[in-house]
Amino acid sequence: MSGPSGDEAATSVRVADRPERWPVERSTEPFRGAKTAMRVDWLTMAGSDGPELVRREHMVHLGAVAALAVDDRERVLLLSQYRHAVGHRLWELPAGLRDEEGETAVRTAQRELLEEAGYRAEYWYELADFFPSAGFSTERIKVFLARGLSEVPPEEIAFERVHEEADMIAAWVPLDEAVTAVQEGRLHNGATVVGILAAATAARDGFAGLRPAV
Repeated sequence: MSGPSGDEAATSVRVADRPERWPVERSTEPFRGAKTAMRVDWLTMAGSDGPELVRREHMVHLGAVAALAVDDRERVLLLSQYRHAVGHRLWELPAGLRDEEGETAVRTAQRELLEEAGYRAEYWYELADFFPSAGFSTERIKVFLARGLSEVPPEEIAFERVHEEADMIAAWVPLDEAVTAVQEGRLHNGATVVGILAAATAARDGFAGLRPAV
């Protein structure tokens, strides 16, 4: 009996990433900063002439979250912020590092939405979870959908916006227009692009297929 064809075999596989860690022979850390570090690992991989000790460099990152807030008019909240590393002012979702020990990802997203944009949300859902640069960074970004928004008066927010956050500009953009901006190459922030496209897909059934964030 013949086996399944290539197409049949492909459709029978459940596509899902899984954790895996290859043994590391030794490591060094040539740099450590306030938010990131650089690590060099030597690990054994298969080579053309047998096992080979291979050097791999990567950035150690705290991880981050983003909040895609959608109001009752199906508009997405975007913030314009200067990003020195890329020399651009980018339109982004409210977002931040997971730099508070013991704080869950959704709680960080809630805090960032309040501090950066001045909003709270009644309902939170898991929207996307991805590694933006898996080839050389441990950074993992989780994007949450926020619904049931309420604006918070500035005097009730115990947070001072300084440096890049001091001159952020906010805009409410219809979700379909945000998708067009992605397709036309006008948006470049990774979490923003992923979040908008994921939200547009989830909106087809009124976001009913999303899991509540915990």
